[in-house]
Amino acid sequence: MRLQLLMIGKTRRPEMCAIIDDYVNRIRRSCPIEILEVRGAEGALKKIEADRTATPILLDAGGRTIDSNALARWLGDLRDRGTRQVIFICGNAGGFPESLRERVAQKLSLSAMTLSHELARVVLAEQLYRAFAILSGSPYPK
Repeated sequence: MRLQLLMIGKTRRPEMCAIIDDYVNRIRRSCPIEILEVRGAEGALKKIEADRTATPILLDAGGRTIDSNALARWLGDLRDRGTRQVIFICGNAGGFPESLRERVAQKLSLSAMTLSHELARVVLAEQLYRAFAILSGSPYPK
């Protein structure tokens, strides 16, 4: 299984980029992962339309809220069922257009609290790393 973090817009703050890069490098030990930044929501739509076999997940405040263990179980199930690619779509400060919300059925909320889009990207990367640590039995999640 491959992961893709599809970012609408750029992560501008260098300290946020450094943290995301650190977690992405850690995740690579468990799973292939890439970050793809696109200019706008149209770019995200084109990407998910181009690969209809991928499982797109929209990071949305109104999405389903799960804990870290449930995220790990869910990713493990996807991996074990042979899912080829999971695309996590991260918005920018403007949110998502309705066309993208309609196209992506699965929505995930990272927190009941409002996070800046750059901080949400960091939280996503950390939670994905935590999920793979849980799956591997690593002491990190404790």
